[in-house]
Amino acid sequence: MMQVVRTILWVLLLVGVLVFSFGNWDKEIDVRIWPGIVWETRIPALVIVAFLIGLVPTWLYHRGVRWRLKRQNQALESSIARINTRHDEAATHAPPTRPGGPDLQPDPVDREPTIR
Repeated sequence: MMQVVRTILWVLLLVGVLVFSFGNWDKEIDVRIWPGIVWETRIPALVIVAFLIGLVPTWLYHRGVRWRLKRQNQALESSIARINTRHDEAATHAPPTRPGGPDLQPDPVDREPTIR
């Protein structure tokens, strides 16, 4: 479901950029980068470049965080699996016991006071 919503949003964004580009393609602007360096471009190209300048670092940060969290999750899952295998091996080698055991008598003292 989330993949469908994401695809719809990307398609709407693409359609919006295309409509904006066709509507503003005839307008040229000069972008002064440094003194002596001027970039003559059209408005749609400037908008797309500005969008990518904002999107790419954020996307890279997001991917890095997901990668780090995935590695931590895998490390935790492997340690849990290791602990469970040790526990299973110990349980198969030890005889089963129950609290009190078969040869112990029940405690005659009632530890919990009851109100009547």
